[in-house]
Amino acid sequence: MEPVVTLDELIFAGRNRAYGAFDLRQHYRPTLARALGLGVGLFLLALLTPALLNELVAKKADFWMKEATLTKLPVAPPVEPPIRLALPETAPPVATVRNLPPLILPDAAVTIEETPPTVEDFRDATSGDKTAEETGNGEEIILPPEDAAPSRVEQAIETAPVSEEPFLVVEQNPDFPGGTAALQRHLSQNLRYPAPASRANVSGRVFVGFVVNADGSIADVQLLRGIGFGCDEEAKRVIEQMPRWKPGKQAGRAVRVRFTLPIVFALE
Repeated sequence: MEPVVTLDELIFAGRNRAYGAFDLRQHYRPTLARALGLGVGLFLLALLTPALLNELVAKKADFWMKEATLTKLPVAPPVEPPIRLALPETAPPVATVRNLPPLILPDAAVTIEETPPTVEDFRDATSGDKTAEETGNGEEIILPPEDAAPSRVEQAIETAPVSEEPFLVVEQNPDFPGGTAALQRHLSQNLRYPAPASRANVSGRVFVGFVVNADGSIADVQLLRGIGFGCDEEAKRVIEQMPRWKPGKQAGRAVRVRFTLPIVFALE
């Protein structure tokens, strides 16, 4: 079998092959093939690198999401600060009637010095160790004779009436005529939603404080906390136009009581 003669051998037949050109032509095609393959590989790697990175990042994120456990805690509602009201320092004076203390005496020493108080005496007063405000003392008033000359000249002094401080806590709270249901009906019939609050979609509670007098009338209307947009003024207007309440009572008598009423403004 005859040896295969390549093109390089034919070209360099009878020439000096040790010069270097023959060796270059022999290694040119393999080197060109390797370079072309390496270039194509690098080009494909550059194209596939972003996709590979995205795949690796997605797998890593998915791994961490599977391992982690997230717990969503409920959001606590905002706590409204309590309204602190000062307690009265001293209670107003209450009429009292002296009640006889029980004493054990022999029959010979029993004498009736004064009659015991009756049920009528305790209608507007309470029991005590002495009679106060000159009620039920049973003492006889001796008038001087008409022709007797006065020993001294008495002059009446006009004093301004002392205003009783309103109670914050009483035995019997003041009440709207008809109860809570009647109060809600009165507010729903007389309360008007202010136009600025309606346009701004404002809703909430307005706290109004006022005093229920001993005769049931409303006085000293004050805004404790409002929401603005005309709702505060409307709440005060409705409170000032309310009818007389049933007054609160302390020790059986009507007294002035400070009252706090929340009024709700809500859009339907």
